[in-house]
Amino acid sequence: MAKKVDWYYRRNGCNTCKKMDAFLEEHEIEAKVTESANKIRYDEDQAVELASGMNKVIAARGKNVTEIKVKGAERELLVKHLIGPSGKLRSPAIRKGKTLYVGFSEEFAETMA
Repeated sequence: MAKKVDWYYRRNGCNTCKKMDAFLEEHEIEAKVTESANKIRYDEDQAVELASGMNKVIAARGKNVTEIKVKGAERELLVKHLIGPSGKLRSPAIRKGKTLYVGFSEEFAETMA
């Protein structure tokens, strides 16, 4: 039986999204809902609102992985890790339970498996 994540936000043509796709396939993880970042774009306010419903955000950027406890976190800290150079929510992003994963890292992806 396949494992599930609640929501998967990905962009076609994104190398990091391709890594996440491969990881999900390898670990037989399916998304209940998949949204295309090419069609649906979350601005700063929408991204912060999305994160505000979570207990934590785990964000990967390059080799750095940052875990943020959302309750009491400053907006600027969330924005720094959620928003990419386009001013929109970074992809890939996955919501599993009360955790939002942004970017991709083998290290944090293992916690989804």
